[in-house]
Amino acid sequence: MATPDFIREIRATAGHQLLWLPGVSAVVFDDEGRVLLGQRADNHQWTVITAIPEPGEQPADCAVREVYEEAGVHCVPERVVMVRSGRQVEYPNGDRCQFMDITFRCRAVGGEARVNDDESVEVGWFEVDALPVMHERQLFRIKQALSDEPTWFETTSLE
Repeated sequence: MATPDFIREIRATAGHQLLWLPGVSAVVFDDEGRVLLGQRADNHQWTVITAIPEPGEQPADCAVREVYEEAGVHCVPERVVMVRSGRQVEYPNGDRCQFMDITFRCRAVGGEARVNDDESVEVGWFEVDALPVMHERQLFRIKQALSDEPTWFETTSLE
């Protein structure tokens, strides 16, 4: 995911200190039940479409915008399937961040899956039983989007 300008402005004064950032993930299914994935340009990992909302942008609107910008697919968010704090990430330049991710299940309504910007090297539809190698956190997002369970979240016991 490319670094938004507003984060570059924060980094100009915050340096490499840990930033707590919003994030959205879109698990998009087509009418055949396939899931849309992109292979990231920065690390070549397969993921669902992810993004950082712009200031003031609604998370669901961000998911819709990014799915089109990155993959050329129009989609409609159907529901929130997961809310989760991610692990701390340190980038090669020393910048540190941690994301609060909201994952949406989305339905494709148009467009054609293609690499639509410089954030992905490949984009495609995959059968859920024939996914490429992916991190467990990506597979968990897909699993939650496939279930009819309430929104998943994790709590820490105070006992």
